[in-house]
Amino acid sequence: MVGPFLPDDEKLPAIREALPSTAAGIYLNTGTCGPLPRETARAMAELEGIELRTGRADIAYWKDSEERMNEARAAVAAVLGTEPRRIALTHATTEGMNVATWAIDWRAGDKVVTTSLEHGGALAPLWALRSRLGVDVAIADIGVGGDPAEVLAALDRAITPETRLVCVSHVSWATGARLPIAEIVALAHSRGALVAVDGAQAVGAIPVSVEELDADFYAVPGQKWLLGPDGTGALYCAPAVLDRPRLTFAGYASFESLGLDLEGKLRLDARRFEVAGYHQPSVLGFARSTAWLSMYVGLNWIHERTARLAGEAAAMLAAVPGVEVITPRDHMAGLVTFRIAGWTPGPALRELSQRTLVIARTIPPLDAIRISVGFFNTDHELRRFRDGVALVAAHTPETIPHRPRIEVLRGGLE
Repeated sequence: MVGPFLPDDEKLPAIREALPSTAAGIYLNTGTCGPLPRETARAMAELEGIELRTGRADIAYWKDSEERMNEARAAVAAVLGTEPRRIALTHATTEGMNVATWAIDWRAGDKVVTTSLEHGGALAPLWALRSRLGVDVAIADIGVGGDPAEVLAALDRAITPETRLVCVSHVSWATGARLPIAEIVALAHSRGALVAVDGAQAVGAIPVSVEELDADFYAVPGQKWLLGPDGTGALYCAPAVLDRPRLTFAGYASFESLGLDLEGKLRLDARRFEVAGYHQPSVLGFARSTAWLSMYVGLNWIHERTARLAGEAAAMLAAVPGVEVITPRDHMAGLVTFRIAGWTPGPALRELSQRTLVIARTIPPLDAIRISVGFFNTDHELRRFRDGVALVAAHTPETIPHRPRIEVLRGGLE
């Protein structure tokens, strides 16, 4: 049984037992999808069984679904340091960024500012905004390292009186750089602009208090660092923006009441941004995974361990000859991005996967490999991965020795 007060030598094995997929390899790709907790899968399967046996159309099931939605909002609110009424459930970070982007009453001459380190989930809504309405999108070049002073200087130059919205990531998906969000928000607000934050690589990896950051919108996914199922997410909406934004999409859930004559009353809280239906087993899974992290594992322990392990991973890789660590060590989260001299990322990652059973990904725009270091990883796993990187870095694709797969597996992953 995982508990927040267990000593590490007991807690870590219990956590890994609760996350079965951590035994399938060196799991270093939480920034794409985190390992699903056993209890989450069990709860989802039980609800799917109820749906199969008794159906989904009974009024009692509908009322239960409202409680599951409330449970999910409360679990996310606890992680973000806010109130459940500030949380709208979404189906992805991208959906939340779309809500924020289209919530503004755009007019001719308006401008959006974003940065050169953004994910497609934030850029795609801006592309659509520019394509549809002709809104000017300015991309501030903040450099690969994402130095806080350089970031603020670049945004200071880019944000003008015409800027209505600033879209930024809390942690860059590509480089792993942690951006100075509170300072960015203060700068944007001083110019009259709203701020939408992509929190996909932050929430669950580092401490986040949305109210202290003062962001207007903060979008998060369920499947990454919160270890929930796919197709889940949430959007924080600050109190100040609820009376200002327009709805681009609306559904029955957006309203307290809506008559056949189109006379309606919007919800006063963030639920006004909830539009389509939700897969109830996934909503339950999202709630249970998020609550498991905060109530049973402990957020402070998660954040401290993630910071330590990610920092040590970056240091170990930087010490390997031929390896360039791109992630800035003084303002990082759980991501570590690096290059291996003489290798393109695809072949290098294939070699590493075969030799260490690592689960990671490439970052094509940077010709790099990215690992996501989670609280459930072990020091042994990181050393084993480092040794694999050192072997690859010591060779070229033509000279690296090839071994039977049986030898790759020798040594275990404990």
